[in-house]
Amino acid sequence: MKKLILVLVVFATFHSSVSFAQTDQNTDDRGYLVKVGDQAPDDFELILTDGTKTNLKSLRGKVVVLQFTASWCSVCREEMPYLEKEVWQANKDNGLVLIGVDRDEPLNKVQKFKQDMKISYPLALDPGADIFGRFAHKKSGVTRNVVIDRNGKIVFLTRLYAPAEFNQMVSFINNLVQPNSAKAN
Repeated sequence: MKKLILVLVVFATFHSSVSFAQTDQNTDDRGYLVKVGDQAPDDFELILTDGTKTNLKSLRGKVVVLQFTASWCSVCREEMPYLEKEVWQANKDNGLVLIGVDRDEPLNKVQKFKQDMKISYPLALDPGADIFGRFAHKKSGVTRNVVIDRNGKIVFLTRLYAPAEFNQMVSFINNLVQPNSAKAN
């Protein structure tokens, strides 16, 4: 009986440490190829639905949130109103750039998606999911946010929409866009 209890205690301890590792910001078990602390890949161009072009290098000095999304993604649709209100509207005048990167859909579909979702932050096209593939395994899903500090370093990653994680991200972003944080980064 003592051996059985010992085995159960060891199993429970191992299982809880595995569960903790799965929620750790520095693991890639959620499909990420990047991790917190990495310099964000910046060797690509973002083409927004209005034809404007930008890239991460030109956005240095700003806090950037890349939201990987798609019109067919129900979890993305659930999260987007919160991104609009709590991230974009709250911080767009404080040095924050939020860009939704739409995974492998044509321009007309992405424009309709933006209109249907009633968002004002820009969406960018990602043909072939090539931008997505710089941050995560192409076979992994969307509904993920990559928060990049003013120096181009990845400082927060999310996957799916979980209110607790989302609120943690919002709090983190709010701290990054504070006027004093431009000097601290």
